[in-house]
Amino acid sequence: MAIIPIRVHAILDYVVGVVLIVAPYLLGFADGDAAQFVPQLIGVATLIASLLTRYDLGAIKLIPFRTHLILDMLMGIVLLVSPWLFGFADRIWWPHVLFGLIYIVVPLLSHRDAAVAHVHL
Repeated sequence: MAIIPIRVHAILDYVVGVVLIVAPYLLGFADGDAAQFVPQLIGVATLIASLLTRYDLGAIKLIPFRTHLILDMLMGIVLLVSPWLFGFADRIWWPHVLFGLIYIVVPLLSHRDAAVAHVHL
């Protein structure tokens, strides 16, 4: 069920990308290890992918939107399992799981066809 317009998805990409970069500082887990760097790297990757995606808010428009959705979901899986994969679940896990789920659910709920789903905000 596609209920999130592509333009809204694009806005979410930029907002969530920035939030992931600053979250370790805001939530107190900026300790220089994987707990900090995994979300920050995914935040930076999200911003780069967004700038390169073929949607209204993409700057260079190289990546098809459907490919972008797959990248989002892959980054979501990494975020979701990172506390256990990299061994920091005993200190912090909930932001990684929360944003991992967001990265998986939002693409599933997003329109995929720009010709059908184009909405101006």
